[in-house]
Amino acid sequence: MTARAYTVPTDAPEADGTFAWDRTTLVVVEVAAGGETGLGYTYADACLLRLIEKTLGPVIAGANAMDMRAAWTAMQHAVRNLGRSGLAACAISAIDVALWDLKAKLLGVPLASLFGQERASVSIYGSGGFTTYDDAQLRDQLAGWVERDGCRAVKMKIGTHTDQDPRRVAIAKKAIGDAALFVDANGAFGVREALRFAHVFADSAGIRWFEEPVSSDDLEGLRLVREAAPAGVDIAAGEYVYTQDDARLMLGSGAVDVQQADATRCGGITGFLAIAAQCEAHHIDLSGHCAPALHLHAACAAPVFRHLEWFHDHVRIEHMLFDGAPVPKGGAIRPDLSRPGLGLTFKHSDAERYQV
Repeated sequence: MTARAYTVPTDAPEADGTFAWDRTTLVVVEVAAGGETGLGYTYADACLLRLIEKTLGPVIAGANAMDMRAAWTAMQHAVRNLGRSGLAACAISAIDVALWDLKAKLLGVPLASLFGQERASVSIYGSGGFTTYDDAQLRDQLAGWVERDGCRAVKMKIGTHTDQDPRRVAIAKKAIGDAALFVDANGAFGVREALRFAHVFADSAGIRWFEEPVSSDDLEGLRLVREAAPAGVDIAAGEYVYTQDDARLMLGSGAVDVQQADATRCGGITGFLAIAAQCEAHHIDLSGHCAPALHLHAACAAPVFRHLEWFHDHVRIEHMLFDGAPVPKGGAIRPDLSRPGLGLTFKHSDAERYQV
């Protein structure tokens, strides 16, 4: 197993309601067995390299490449005293994805076929609209997803300068016409302020989705917002779900209308599909957070699935550095069933200049 990290600058300054950034780090894992190499990755920090190589690598060295669950469980046990969430979960996620990709390649089948497809394609929604964008950037980006890619919904960030958000939301809605507008506060508000904005934006722009109106750690606050939000506005959270227990608590608390999960954080494809099963049991839709190329095959297999996030930063990186990254058509992406595994090949030579 090998692991490498690559830091890619953003194409413009970016921020949301609680954070600002100008670069994204991609951690790529490759696992070899039986003459094939599996590919996995996460978006995290270069400090994962030592954890992957020194702590998790020895745990799976020599394991049977067909026994996915055994490898996943062994890695969970290896980080017990470190804590399963956060960076450890991201490291396990990248390895787990690589192991699934490896297994499918050894069998000569695409991952979607290995899982068994529930659907042939997956709807996407455009995601970006950062609070650092000027009006023209915001308008052009959101309209492009609708006009060029056929997205029926787009999402923008709010919460950095709340006095500007009503104007920004109005600009966004005008730019996308009949498409649905989603907003994401990234936990910037308290319950009362979140509810105030939910009603303001529902009345002025007909928003259909309010993501992390309060911190996702505040399940009671999320539940209160969900219960008092305007009809037709779904409350969503879950991008910081790292374990199946995190998802169980969020679903069981009645905090969300739509559960999000991120296979680059929640224990890889193994964890993602386990959360999908929980969503089915709770009769709550699942939505994939970011990294659309990585999620595509698992999303096609999830029993109750709404859409994937077509996140600007990750789409840009995946198309720069991976051969086989999906291209939207009619607001959806579909796996290439002629390619085994994830259907992705990492462009090592193109990525060299970004390597940490």
